[in-house]
Amino acid sequence: MLVVDDSAFIRRVVCDVIDGASDFVVAGQAADGYEAIQQVLALDPDLVTLDVDMPSLGGLQTLGYLMSENPRPVVMLSAFDDGGDTTMRALELGAVDFVRKPGRVDDLDRLTLRERLLGALRGASQAQFRSVPVLARPQVTRATGATAVRAATHVVVVAASTGGPRALAEIVPALPTNLDAAVVVAQHMPPGFTASLARRLDALSALDVREARDGEPLLAGHVYVAPGGRHTTVRRGAGGQVELSVHEGPPVHGVSPAADPLFESAADIFGPRTVAVVLTGMGHDGADGVAAIRRGGGYVVVQDSATSIVFGMPHATLSGAGADVVAPLAEVATQVIAGLRARGCGLRRG
Repeated sequence: MLVVDDSAFIRRVVCDVIDGASDFVVAGQAADGYEAIQQVLALDPDLVTLDVDMPSLGGLQTLGYLMSENPRPVVMLSAFDDGGDTTMRALELGAVDFVRKPGRVDDLDRLTLRERLLGALRGASQAQFRSVPVLARPQVTRATGATAVRAATHVVVVAASTGGPRALAEIVPALPTNLDAAVVVAQHMPPGFTASLARRLDALSALDVREARDGEPLLAGHVYVAPGGRHTTVRRGAGGQVELSVHEGPPVHGVSPAADPLFESAADIFGPRTVAVVLTGMGHDGADGVAAIRRGGGYVVVQDSATSIVFGMPHATLSGAGADVVAPLAEVATQVIAGLRARGCGLRRG
């Protein structure tokens, strides 16, 4: 493994964490992007940890070179200095995962870093890694003038973890704006970064994408990203309308937000008018929720092994609950639309 960071202190801390684990070995270190590229060519490491913000050649430029010329699993180290926007771009460029590090070294929680870093590295080591093309930045055209706002008659619920931000960046922009459905995404991600994910998806898509807020009505043509560190479900409000519930709670399967509570609430409220999507990721979150959705007559799309960075969540879903369709990433949006229309989801009029 190659450790890349311009801070000697951070490099030492990361190396100490890795040296304390039996399944990883530090092969080398680099202090900037140019040195990182030289070390990759010389050492051919299986994994790379890469700082986002470095002098000379920055993390994004270094990552872009590696993904195009010498691809391998990369875990980014991010200080969250720009609200997570750079980290989201790194995930789109092909980074497998990221680990948040504090901006000030004296605030570094080494136990938290150890748990998160080793988890990310183990996920990256399991990744079915391949060179991936850089996502195009589409020209998004949004409707002008007044557009009718109405409650969603159907819901699409999405589970995603490792590799999820990149998958979502392909799926969400491919969804039409005029279906009478709302989309709620449970992406395993720590607090703060989900707001950046929502902003990025909003910029890529003609749909309205936002971070979910407690008590917010579920509207057709809108995408809601569950905030990191809390669970998001759907419920029936006092006036009978369907709304979002964003609340504290213990982690489920070790993660928060988790997909299972979201999926189970969608099955309760929407029944057969639910479409569930399970994307790339470690673990088995989503499998129990999919079982509830299938019992209620909903429709389930699972990402296939060939296009999943980590096939853990899709595999667990297929083994424990099954699915209606197993699709490559490029066809997931098409299958979601088909599932909605087969369950009577209409088209909104502007």
